[in-house]
Amino acid sequence: MSSFEPRISWVLERAATQFADGEATVDIGTGERRTWSETRDRVLGMASGLRGLGLDAGDRVGVLSLNSARHLELWFAIPEAGLIMNDLNYRLAVEEMAFIAADSNIKVMFADDTFLDAARQVMERCDDMHTIVHMGPGDTPPEGTTAYDTLAATTPTPVDDIPVGGDDVAAIFYTGGTTGLPKGAMLTHRNLTSNATHIIGMLALSDADRYLHCGPQFHLADGAFAYGVTWMGGTHVFIPAFEPVKTMQVIEQERITSSLMVPTMINMILQSPELANADLSSLRAVLYGASPMPPAVQKAAMEAFGPIFAQGYGMTEASPLVTVLSVDAHVRGSSGEEPWASRLKSAGSPCIGVRVEVRREDGVTVCPPGEAGEIYIQGPNIMKGYWNRDEETAHALVDGWYRSGDVAYADEGGYLFVVDRAKDMIISGGENIYTTEVENAVYAHPAVLEAAVFGVPHAEWGESVHVVVVTKPDHSVDEAELVEHCRTLIAGYKLPRTTDIRAADEPLPKSGAGKILKRDLRDPFWADHDRGVN
Repeated sequence: MSSFEPRISWVLERAATQFADGEATVDIGTGERRTWSETRDRVLGMASGLRGLGLDAGDRVGVLSLNSARHLELWFAIPEAGLIMNDLNYRLAVEEMAFIAADSNIKVMFADDTFLDAARQVMERCDDMHTIVHMGPGDTPPEGTTAYDTLAATTPTPVDDIPVGGDDVAAIFYTGGTTGLPKGAMLTHRNLTSNATHIIGMLALSDADRYLHCGPQFHLADGAFAYGVTWMGGTHVFIPAFEPVKTMQVIEQERITSSLMVPTMINMILQSPELANADLSSLRAVLYGASPMPPAVQKAAMEAFGPIFAQGYGMTEASPLVTVLSVDAHVRGSSGEEPWASRLKSAGSPCIGVRVEVRREDGVTVCPPGEAGEIYIQGPNIMKGYWNRDEETAHALVDGWYRSGDVAYADEGGYLFVVDRAKDMIISGGENIYTTEVENAVYAHPAVLEAAVFGVPHAEWGESVHVVVVTKPDHSVDEAELVEHCRTLIAGYKLPRTTDIRAADEPLPKSGAGKILKRDLRDPFWADHDRGVN
């Protein structure tokens, strides 16, 4: 590895050198506040402590935690130790977590109080997992666990003892799979540092920023800010999880300048009676993403908060940011000025350093403006590949480009309008739900003969999970029983919200080859929409 290859440790080192006494972290959950020099010392101590847990270079380390300053420290300490971080989605069912832990061969798991029991259940199912580190404060951890603060107090070894950086994998982030099994996107030091610079440039982050982590830190959407805000020497403020009133209180008390929220979160704040009395004047930039913003919510948010919103479009495989619709574009669009008014429905234009093309079905020909095709992406932020999934990697990465699976068209200025998904996926409340995962759970019920799962419009969550089921002859199942059955196999946010249960003499529509025509079932729900995503 060349000594000039980018390394995540550079991000923290700049902050600790230039802003040593600056406020680095404010943890609302624990009341702890630390400077950048203190944070660097803890990170380097944790990196050394991890090396003493019997781990080899490249071993995987899991994190299962609500938002916290300790959670942020791990985003630096794990790759600094030459290890690979796997930040788990805590909303998953234990069986799903166990699959991910086994698939990536996690050896050590960090867990906070909220998820300590889940971590223990995962450990029982994974033979190679040998240590759970308790993320609570103090040096007296629960029985059978190691204390986080004890590891963080380890005497640091020199930073350059372990030569990592560049195209070495720093983290694996799991996404749903069209096969029904999650797959891990391998993100390198280069990927993550590159996307941090993208978010710095697109939102003009500086050392004056006070960024609120109110969405879950396990979501990579938060990751670009984790590194971007740090690189600029800003301040990270953490609440354990999003709650509208608490979020507004912390914005006011801590004078928050920037944050990331999914449209559902913004809408919940708009609907809160407490909004009328909240002082949110310190906010200068809120990036929303993970799902499209309904136009009515977008308009109401700009009226309530002022000109502070920008939209981000991306995916895990892109580390994650691809395009941004800037604050200025929102302001100009809301004034009615064209083409900006039309562009309020877009996902923005590519970040500096990222290339985007909309291509026809041949995968080569670039669509002219206005013609829909699949989005292809190229840049230093694109993943190395999928963990242990060579076939899926080969399908996704083609001649240096990533195939997104999303369908869009671009206007004359390169602004991207996402109209549908080629991937069989639902986005509900900002969470990706692969329909195959839900269908696999539904089919496991003994009464189910056929099933089709797809997304339908939902006013609050954007989309919700709908399932059409055909029962076997002489079998029956009701909605409550089916949902409770699925609950034992998949995460709560993936559960069907509405069902259509049919008898065996009402088969699902099929193609000549016998494939269920899911679009025939889905289209009537979207007949009054101008695009296939909400």
